[in-house]
Amino acid sequence: MADFSRVNILGVGVSAVNMDQVMTAMEEWIGRRESAYICLAPAHAIMGCVDDASLRRVYNHSGLTVPDGMPIAWLLRWCGHSHVERVYGPDLMMAVCKRSVKDGWRHYFYGGAEGVAERLIQKLLLVCPGLQVAGWETPPFRAVSEEERQQTVARVRAAGADILWVGIGSPRQERWMAEHVHLLDVPVLVGVGAAFDFLSGCKPQAPRWMQRSGLEWLFRLCSEPRRLWRRYLLGYPRFVALLFLQWMRLKRYPIED
Repeated sequence: MADFSRVNILGVGVSAVNMDQVMTAMEEWIGRRESAYICLAPAHAIMGCVDDASLRRVYNHSGLTVPDGMPIAWLLRWCGHSHVERVYGPDLMMAVCKRSVKDGWRHYFYGGAEGVAERLIQKLLLVCPGLQVAGWETPPFRAVSEEERQQTVARVRAAGADILWVGIGSPRQERWMAEHVHLLDVPVLVGVGAAFDFLSGCKPQAPRWMQRSGLEWLFRLCSEPRRLWRRYLLGYPRFVALLFLQWMRLKRYPIED
């Protein structure tokens, strides 16, 4: 099994990987029928881990915690991992779906608002004819009962999926994956958040030049200012300040408490 180095960023071990390496790891898990989950780690997710030790443990016990955000990818390169590239949720989903047509991997889609998963699947089938869809469902935006949870587990197990795409928002999706990874009989769980909305066409994506230059946050802030202003205008400056303290060794952020 490929073993990728992790770099400590504010106590979160971020995997030094690129897109091809992530797909290689997924292929190995599917081949071995081992179960693991993948967390995407932009700066705001790392800040969530700084403030919540239980969430930090979820990220640090993942199969992979990948750099989703150009600043995180730049940090890993600065630490000597020149091969690292951003692993962006929508791009990862699209790349894996294209590859899976040849490899026969079966997909289950768990997330999105009402109708979003169906619309996402329709879009993917246009780009990836022959994509094997094991199932989909839209979970409620509320706490579920134990009976509902067991019904979801039963449906996913019966579907025989190889990859479960989870799009119920962060940090809810990361906690859900950690709680269910060994119950579902699915080799790979991937928390992709807004990828459901972006690839289905329900929300606009930032232009590629903004994504590559690290300015996607500005596009998203302008698109949803009332929802995201705290994340970007308060959280990101704090991220930079704490990173400086870690770099200067004025504050320690151990990966394990």
